[in-house]
Amino acid sequence: MVRGQEGFTLLEVLMVLVIGVLLVALTPPLLSGMSGSTELRGAARQLAAGLRNARNQAVTGQQEAILLLDLAGHRFAVSGDSREVALPGSVALHLYTAQSELLDREKGSIRFFPDGSSTGGAITVSGPKRAYRVNVDWLTGGIAIIEQEARP
Repeated sequence: MVRGQEGFTLLEVLMVLVIGVLLVALTPPLLSGMSGSTELRGAARQLAAGLRNARNQAVTGQQEAILLLDLAGHRFAVSGDSREVALPGSVALHLYTAQSELLDREKGSIRFFPDGSSTGGAITVSGPKRAYRVNVDWLTGGIAIIEQEARP
């Protein structure tokens, strides 16, 4: 009875090693390019969650609720909640809101009313290539995240 060879040839082992080295060498650059986009998307989602929280507080508590945004400090807070949410320092923030809601050049808010409506506005979270705009509809208080190209 003749038995076949068992195991791997040297050529097969070398090919597996070459493929492994290529994967290890190419993966970090691919992931680092994605992390900026992921960071932007995460910041936009945090802001949208904070805005939804403020709207829910206004409707359920039957009193006005505010999301206060500190552009220079890269953080925001919702009225009635002692926590402040920090946003990544690497993203650029822009607030578009009613003139009455601007406290100064670096702080402003979006206000929600007991009927669910709001002062409206938008918060843009941008990086070098991508931007996310978190829109707040003034009539319904609805919040939507829109992906767009970053403006130079």
